[in-house]
Amino acid sequence: LDIKKKIFPRFYFVSSVALLDMLANGTNPPKIMCYLGDCYDALANLRFVRTEAGEQSTKMADSMIAKDGEEVALSSIFVMEGEVEAYLNRLTVAMQLSLKIILSDAIEKAVNWEVETPRHEWLFSYPAQLCITGTQIYWTDETQLALEEYEAGQEDVVKRYLQVCNTRLSSLIGLVLGELVDADRTKIISLITMDVHSRDVVDRMVSQKVEGPSAFAWQQQLRFEWDQASMDVDVKICDFACKYFYEWVGNTGRLVITPLTDRCYITLTMGLKLFLGGAPAGPAGTGKTETTKDLARA
Repeated sequence: LDIKKKIFPRFYFVSSVALLDMLANGTNPPKIMCYLGDCYDALANLRFVRTEAGEQSTKMADSMIAKDGEEVALSSIFVMEGEVEAYLNRLTVAMQLSLKIILSDAIEKAVNWEVETPRHEWLFSYPAQLCITGTQIYWTDETQLALEEYEAGQEDVVKRYLQVCNTRLSSLIGLVLGELVDADRTKIISLITMDVHSRDVVDRMVSQKVEGPSAFAWQQQLRFEWDQASMDVDVKICDFACKYFYEWVGNTGRLVITPLTDRCYITLTMGLKLFLGGAPAGPAGTGKTETTKDLARA
């Protein structure tokens, strides 16, 4: 079993009984689908392709289904053949590649937010996780640009961007007040949560008259930078930087970000940078675990 775990490390999250069952039924993929949720954060099932004869294939899948019911198409038909640990490793790569391609498309379309497809219409075309990541990438880019222009001598550029943030936020609030499917409502509420924080950050920088992009008020924020060539996202906070992992998290809610959350994020990421651990301490029910999970989702 240890050899199998070394090949596919996510087997460490599965009980020995379940692992033996997975290995025994490796050649029959539908039977191991019930254990996928133990290995992945959101992935709970795969939708198998129908063959030309109209029967359901047991080896070929074309989309992923999350624990919360969200469905994301895979970039190409995924074939499950060979050893179970080998094809689950390929499934992880296929999941990450599919999300990369969708995010790349979402970012290309997001250029037209102010022109043809406003953001509150654009978000319905993409999975929740990629809507939030795409929004964060654009917010980072636009705020960085505004701060650079402010440093170059344009006085009211950050104030103008604050108005843009408020307008976009109002459009989302308008959507929530209308009729929505549950999944869309969860997605938009998560977006509003992130948006309110982004708007507050810009507002704070206006009131503190932050002098430029190198100021700590901006450096201490979680920033997402898109690299078109490699389709990677660089996640930065203070002097910590890492690549976005493209682990699918499904359509989950997000926590409201408070000054305390910000401090936890900085401390935990600095710990990671120094190859140390981090242990939030405090009374029960104050959100230590949830904060850590939310940082992982981000």
